[in-house]
Amino acid sequence: MAANTTPETPLPVGQVSRLIGGWIDRLGAIWVEGQITQLSRRPGAGVVFLTLRDPSHDISVSVTCFRQVFDAVADVVREGSRVVVHAKPEWYAPRGQLSLRAAEIRPVGVGELLARLEQLKRSLTAEGLFAADRKRPLPFLPQLIGLVCGRASAAERDVLENARHRWPAVRFEVRNVPVQGVHAVPQVVQAVKELDALDAVDVIVVARGGGSVEDLLPFSDEQLIRAVSACRTPVVSAIGHEPDTPLLDLVADLRASTPTDAAKKVVPDVGEEYERVRWLRDRARRSVEAYLDREERGLAAALARPSIEDPHRMIDTREEQVAALTERARRTLGHLLDRAESELTHTHARVVALSPAATLKRGYAVLQRPDGHVVRAPGDTAPGEELRARVAEGEFTVQVTDTDTGTAPAGVATGTDTGTGTEVIENEHENEHEA
Repeated sequence: MAANTTPETPLPVGQVSRLIGGWIDRLGAIWVEGQITQLSRRPGAGVVFLTLRDPSHDISVSVTCFRQVFDAVADVVREGSRVVVHAKPEWYAPRGQLSLRAAEIRPVGVGELLARLEQLKRSLTAEGLFAADRKRPLPFLPQLIGLVCGRASAAERDVLENARHRWPAVRFEVRNVPVQGVHAVPQVVQAVKELDALDAVDVIVVARGGGSVEDLLPFSDEQLIRAVSACRTPVVSAIGHEPDTPLLDLVADLRASTPTDAAKKVVPDVGEEYERVRWLRDRARRSVEAYLDREERGLAAALARPSIEDPHRMIDTREEQVAALTERARRTLGHLLDRAESELTHTHARVVALSPAATLKRGYAVLQRPDGHVVRAPGDTAPGEELRARVAEGEFTVQVTDTDTGTAPAGVATGTDTGTGTEVIENEHENEHEA
């Protein structure tokens, strides 16, 4: 293809077309898979024209084949069928058009499609796109619901009518798109992305009625699965009927068995909610009444207690007890004081009776030497020794005249009374007799 060209020496269009054709002719045959979107079988014509489209992308290519090649699969192939074509690229120079010349066409069977879906399912599961922890809860009462469905389809009617019947104030943002065929996947993906970008949309519902495995293939497309997985808005899948399980059901935050079931799961029923509110209100009222009754009974029981009914009764009872205890304590203390006084009197009397002063008051005297020692026997004195005699009223000095210790009359001591200043002569034997 390389050529030396300049603005002064350009190549003619025909030569460029021939060069491109020569380069393409060197390419070998390849196997191509796609979906037939256009099929042209002109009566009597020996060539059949097809258009193959990639279901996941907005890309198509023209295919031509001889009539006998297409007649081999004419009974099982129609527009919308998936086929595998063994073809060689060729360049049609007059029009500058690239196409594929098919030498063999093979329809893709349901079994093979299901096997491919299973393989894709395992691959996406390994990536974690179907994990339960990725599921997001739906809002209790969505203010705006995004709906992706076919135009004027039964699925759209079922969702709208049932949702508004359950909650009349609900609003919808509808995107009508093809739900089968080669244009389904890109337009469904675009609609989902548009609704997800709207902040007012609280939940997105993708709905379609029932159909064959081939009709539901767009909702198992990898591109759509990844787009739904990337949504920040919860997505509800309502595809087909209960037995239908496209891969969209696995990646969606909630699977509904039918479009009608999706309407029931997305919005609450106003009647049921009213009954629930009434039941809760009645339950709350009963709980409050029971609580008030229980507290009222408790208050009545508390007021019926003697301490509450007559608060002064306890004080009066305690007052009587305090008075009795006070009187008892007074009597006990009086007895103790009387007993102590009596004991003190007796003890005082004994002390007085036994004290030396009492003895001296009875006429006794205590003789002491000048150094203070008490004379205890006549032999402890000597004649002419002066002693001090201590009596009750004072002291005086005496002089020993005789120290005889026999039974004869005792000696007489003379002295002067230091207390009265008079002279006293005392007979010791008389004092002993008196004692």
